[in-house]
Amino acid sequence: MLWKILIVLIISMVPLIELRGAIPVAVGMDLGLPEWLVLIVAIIGNIIPVPIIFFFARKFLEWGVKKNWKPLKRFCNFCLKKGQKGGEKLLKKTGNYGTYFALFLFVAIPLPGTGAWTGTLAASILNLDFKKTTIAIIAGIITAGLIMLAVSLGLFKTIF
Repeated sequence: MLWKILIVLIISMVPLIELRGAIPVAVGMDLGLPEWLVLIVAIIGNIIPVPIIFFFARKFLEWGVKKNWKPLKRFCNFCLKKGQKGGEKLLKKTGNYGTYFALFLFVAIPLPGTGAWTGTLAASILNLDFKKTTIAIIAGIITAGLIMLAVSLGLFKTIF
């Protein structure tokens, strides 16, 4: 049982896959874990990288811009500029507290390219408040987890 839990935990920590992939895999492969446990483990696994990304992603990107290796420099520069530009646009539209609600929605709606990794990276680049960011991201993760569990269990089949 521990190995099955670790599978869900590790998948939910992978960038871009996160719990959006971990929950359907656990349900679809019928790992024999109770659904509530799959949800909790996937949420925890998706939360674990958040502080690491928040505190170190921007530093890594700024470090990469200073390096002489062109591919790394271009990638890091692209990420910083894109994140800054998008973030400034978001701040203008949403104001200070609207930004955190927008961040919550970005993480909560389980679409490709959205999630805790991307949302936390954007918050880091924007120098948003860690506590407010973490609350918004965790609320988004929980919401996305509930949506993915419902979809994975086929509950929406009865609605549509």
